[in-house]
Amino acid sequence: MVNWLFSAEHDLFRQTIRKFLEREIVPAIDEFEQLGVVPREVFQKVGQKGYLGIRFPESLGGLGGDVLAEAVWIEELARLGSGGLGASLSGHTTIGLTPIWRWGTEAQKVQYLRPGILGDKICALAITEPDAGSDVASLRTRAEKVNGGFLLKGSKLFITNGTQADVVIVAAKTNPDQGKRGISLFLVDSHSPGFRVSRRLQKLGWQASDTAELYFDEVTVPEDHLLGELGKGFWYLMEDFQWERITLALSAVALAARALDDAIAYTREREQFGKPLQEFQVIRHHLVDLAVDIEKARQLTYRALYVLAEEGDVSILSAMAKAYAGEMARRVSDGALQVFGGNGYMMDYPVQRYWRDARVLSIGGGATEVMYEIVAKALIHEGGKR
Repeated sequence: MVNWLFSAEHDLFRQTIRKFLEREIVPAIDEFEQLGVVPREVFQKVGQKGYLGIRFPESLGGLGGDVLAEAVWIEELARLGSGGLGASLSGHTTIGLTPIWRWGTEAQKVQYLRPGILGDKICALAITEPDAGSDVASLRTRAEKVNGGFLLKGSKLFITNGTQADVVIVAAKTNPDQGKRGISLFLVDSHSPGFRVSRRLQKLGWQASDTAELYFDEVTVPEDHLLGELGKGFWYLMEDFQWERITLALSAVALAARALDDAIAYTREREQFGKPLQEFQVIRHHLVDLAVDIEKARQLTYRALYVLAEEGDVSILSAMAKAYAGEMARRVSDGALQVFGGNGYMMDYPVQRYWRDARVLSIGGGATEVMYEIVAKALIHEGGKR
């Protein structure tokens, strides 16, 4: 249905995506969850349809769509109810390929972006470390300037697509004395000597997405693999965080809506005391509470998305949307599971997966507490004028 934000063209695009996903992806979701990874051939299948390059220019092999079209894709992925599937595919495009598109050289785009859009090369972004998460400026990974390039030393943690990425965008200190002004980004081929996957991490949720710890033991990175300008990495990441946070908010809303839909369907089927659950007022009002919570998050997120589409500053709106939607997904998925009672606690029903997958949405991309600090600083700076 066309709403105030999406056009009729976006709605048609949504229908096309939904049909593709239901036909080609949905039947294999349980298999992905068991494997703990989205297979490479899935990236290629999605890439052949152009869905890995929705926002990228046609000249580079993309579809040349707008940010709203990519938002439709993210919503439809999350609607499938497998956070891991969405994390792997969106992580490849949203936080992996996007920096190459925005700041890469033409040669880098040919080498990495084009095959990434086709799904022939998988991309990952490596920022988080054992001692540095939301505090990007405290990174310890170093890239020392040497003849012909840089020598990379350090480790990264919680890296989505880390076990199978062909190229990893690594944030590293090139000038440790300069704090955030000394951070740069590098394109690191996973076959480089000294690069290794230290371990594959086991997670509570997002089971279909592979997550790894990476180690760089004096990896030689050619000079032409510097992404963007030297020392500008922190600002590149801050800019991309705004879009990443909106995508996580979109995912949270879509996942919560899926959980509510399943709960409503269950209340029609499940009988207690001789009548369907949906006939009990306490259940009906509970469902209303969940629906209202989702709608509040949706409109806040859509507001941030609208401003972004109009090329406005969404640093505060994206933080608000991400914080509220992430916490909302926790509440709604938990409330949906409650409707299922004992069945909700069993692995036979996917609502338990929604509940597990929702938990990370208030952590990844910046924890809720960090989002609150971002908003609080803006409120104080502006004297509380809103």
